[in-house]
Amino acid sequence: MSTGSGAASAPAPDGPDNPTTTTPDAPRRTSMFASLKVRNYRLFFMGQVVSNIGTWMQRIAQDWLVLSLTGSSAAVGITTALQFLPMLLFGLYGGVLVDRLPKRPTLLVTQSAMALTALALAVLTLSGHVQVWHVYVAAFAMGLATVMDNPARQTFVSELVGRDQLQNAVSMNSANFQSARLVGPAVAGLMITGVGTGWAFLANGLSFVAPLTCLLLMRARELHTGRPAARGKGQLRAGLHYVAGRPELIWTIVLVGFIGTFGFNFPVFLSAFADDVFHAGAGAYSLFNTLMAVGSLAGALLAARRGTARLRVLIAAALGFGALEIVASTAPELWLFALLMVPIGVFSMTVNVTANTSIQMSTDPAMRGRVMALYMMVFLGGSPVGAPIVGWVTDTYGARVGFAAGGAVAATAALVIGLVLARVGNLRLSVGWHRGHPQVRFVPRERREALAPAA
Repeated sequence: MSTGSGAASAPAPDGPDNPTTTTPDAPRRTSMFASLKVRNYRLFFMGQVVSNIGTWMQRIAQDWLVLSLTGSSAAVGITTALQFLPMLLFGLYGGVLVDRLPKRPTLLVTQSAMALTALALAVLTLSGHVQVWHVYVAAFAMGLATVMDNPARQTFVSELVGRDQLQNAVSMNSANFQSARLVGPAVAGLMITGVGTGWAFLANGLSFVAPLTCLLLMRARELHTGRPAARGKGQLRAGLHYVAGRPELIWTIVLVGFIGTFGFNFPVFLSAFADDVFHAGAGAYSLFNTLMAVGSLAGALLAARRGTARLRVLIAAALGFGALEIVASTAPELWLFALLMVPIGVFSMTVNVTANTSIQMSTDPAMRGRVMALYMMVFLGGSPVGAPIVGWVTDTYGARVGFAAGGAVAATAALVIGLVLARVGNLRLSVGWHRGHPQVRFVPRERREALAPAA
C-alpha cells in the first residue's frame, strides 16, 4: 500500500476511519458555492463555463455536419466512436503521463490542441472544402487530446481547492457542465440554422481562450501540488496493482462500469420511447433530454451541499437510479415518463459525483492520474461498448424491456457491490430509529455487538 495522503482511507462504505465518511450524528454540510471562494478555482470555473458551452455546440454541429455530408446515421456513430477510441486505447498511459507532469502546464497544452482542432475544422467548413474524413480526423484528434486532458482536469481540481472542498468543487464542475448542456445545444441549433455549422466550430475554437487565460492568471503558490511521479518502468502496471489492491477503488470503478455500460445509454432508450412507445417524434426526445439535464443540474447542486463522499450514498444512489429506470419503463403516459426523467437525472448525477470524489479522496496523489484515467476510461467507454447490446435488446424486445433491463443491471450491480464492500469492511446491516425516523445503515460489527443488550 502506498504511503501518500490517500493511503489512510479505509475500504469500507462507512468504516470509522474512512475519511470519505462521517457519522450520522455529525453530518457534514458545506455552503453550496464554498469552493468558489478559492480564487484559483473561481478562475478555473469561469473558464470552464465558456469552454463547456463551446464543447456542447461542437458536439451538435459535428453530428449535424456528418449527417448533412453523408445522410447516414452510421457515419455519425463512427464519428462518436472515433472520439472515444483514443481514451479506450491510450487512456491508462495518459494517466501515467499526467502523474509525471505538472497539471497546469499539461492543461495549457491539451486545451490549446483542442482549440486548434476546432479552428481547423471551422476553416475547412467555412471555406466549403470540408469532407467527412476531415471530421473523422478532427474527432480522433479531439479524442487524443482528451486522453491527457480528462485525467489532468479531474486531478487538477484537488490541487485547486485541497481535500476539504474536493466534493464541493467536483459537484460544481458537474453543475457547470450540465448548465452548458442546457445552453450549448440551443445556441448551436440557432447558429446552425442561422449562419451554418462552421460558425459553431469557430465559436468553440475561440471559447478556449477563456480557460487558457484563466489558467495563466492562477497563482501557482496557492496550488495544493504534490510531488510528481518519477519516470520509471512499470508505472502503468503499478497503477493497476494499486487499484486492484484497494477494494474501495476497484469496486467503485466496477459499479460505474456496469451503470455506464447498461444504464447510461439514454440516446438509445429515450429515442426509442419517443418514437416507438409514445410516437411523439423529435420534440419528445428533446424534452426528455432537457428534463434529465435539469435533474442532473439539481443533483450536482445537491451534491455540492454535502461535505463528504460516502460510499453508502453511492450504493444507495445507484440502487435508486436502477429502480427509477425500471419504474419509468412501465410509465403508461408520456407526461409521466417525462417527469421521471428529472429524478433519474438527480440520481445519475449523484452516482457520478460521489464516485468521482470518493475515488480521488481515497487515492494517493502520486497515483491519482492513473486511477482517474482508469475511471474515465471505464466511465466514458462504457456507453459506446454497451450501446450495441442495449440497442439489440431494445430492437428485439421493445423499448420498455430494454430500459427495464438497463435499470435491473444497475440495481443488481449496486446491491451486490454494496454487500461485497460491507463484507470487506467488516460491516453489518443495522436497522433502527434515529431522531424519530427509521434508519437503515451499515455499522462495524464490533459496534453492533457492543450496542446489543446483555443477555
